[in-house]
Amino acid sequence: MDERRAGVASGLAAYGLWGLFPLYFPLLEPAGGVEIVAHRVVWSLVFIAGLLTAVRGWPQVRAIMTDRRSLLVLAGAAVLIAGNWLVFVYGVNSGHVVETSLGYFINPLVSVLLGVVVFAERLRRLQWVAVGIAAVAVGVLTVDYGRPPWIALALAGTFGLYGLMKKLVRVAAAPGLFVETALVVVPAVAALAVLHAQGEGTAGNAGTGHLLLLLSSGVATAVPLLLFAGAARRIPLSTVGLLQYVTPLMQLAIGVFVYDEPMPPARLAGFVIVWVALAVFTADSLRSARSGMRRRAEEAAPTPV
Repeated sequence: MDERRAGVASGLAAYGLWGLFPLYFPLLEPAGGVEIVAHRVVWSLVFIAGLLTAVRGWPQVRAIMTDRRSLLVLAGAAVLIAGNWLVFVYGVNSGHVVETSLGYFINPLVSVLLGVVVFAERLRRLQWVAVGIAAVAVGVLTVDYGRPPWIALALAGTFGLYGLMKKLVRVAAAPGLFVETALVVVPAVAALAVLHAQGEGTAGNAGTGHLLLLLSSGVATAVPLLLFAGAARRIPLSTVGLLQYVTPLMQLAIGVFVYDEPMPPARLAGFVIVWVALAVFTADSLRSARSGMRRRAEEAAPTPV
């Protein structure tokens, strides 16, 4: 029970921190999206390197570096998560926090579709119903926005594909995150060098406080990911699936109540349809998980003589 409580606490902490990101990233202005993401890469690498040194995790890093397949998969994961960060920072700092929250609401359904396409998984009837309802919601929101909600779709797509890549390799959280980050640190450093050469870099030019905030982006990036990994090890995936809605709910509340982003009736209707899809999906997932537990319990029960 203590292990389960620790897992739930880690999960809530991870998703709660991610939910606060719309309040954090505007603090990094006047840095632009590319500069912010580049600093996230560089300083998260430094932070994780220190952590690996403290826990003596470098042998695991060396093992990953000698596995060509793992390196290729983690390189793909690194590009996807960097793209996800860039879209998210752009969405938050351009006044589209509500749309970013939509991306993380529909992410579970995108992950389900990726399972069908990539792993040839078969969906249950209610899962197809949930996906169909979500497609209707995207249509409603497209009419409301006057365009497809591309920020939301890009966030859901990149994060769903990132999760897919992570499923293809079995590596511990901190070593895997270090290798991912190391694979994109050279482009990140190059981007910072170009920005400063053009006079567009803000680190060191916008005060000590701003520089410290940019440095903190490494901790802000790594800590939730490590907390999430700890939660995933301790609690069932069904519980993780329920906890993940904490992030978009917080982001939606921040967008509407803190930044006063508009929520016209048509947009609200689109979100309500998404929530209906998620309710159907979650109810089906919980029912399936309970059925699986009962089946395993029956199989484990002693057979009467």
